[in-house]
Amino acid sequence: MRLLVLSLIAGKPTYGYELIRMIEERFGGSYTPSPGVIYPTLTWLDEAGYVRLADADGRKSYHIMPEGEAFLASNRAALDEILARSATAGAEGGGRRNIPVPLMRAMENLRTALRLRLRNGGLDPVTEQKITDLLDAAAREIAQA
Repeated sequence: MRLLVLSLIAGKPTYGYELIRMIEERFGGSYTPSPGVIYPTLTWLDEAGYVRLADADGRKSYHIMPEGEAFLASNRAALDEILARSATAGAEGGGRRNIPVPLMRAMENLRTALRLRLRNGGLDPVTEQKITDLLDAAAREIAQA
């Protein structure tokens, strides 16, 4: 995420909400980062000296710093891989817009259940294995459907 956000800022100084929209568009709607992902990433990039926050046209936006350019250059291979994946995701049919509503609801239910279960105190080894087995079995079933 850091490399993707930094590369987008290198292309055009921008702000958090716009970054969320740019990433969603890049992934064709199949992935939309939450503010809880974007803003800590921006904070990390700022604290690392890779970006700076500046006031432009009455709006605060992030601008890349020379250190950020160097970080992008030193991680070019990883960034190229991320950009290639995002291009593929965006080209594969428009993301969430083409997923039937009942299927999207089921996917979101699974994601929420996992997030809540992991957030509420972690997992003991038996429960961890049970959930892993359930997810692996579901993946096999889906692949064969």
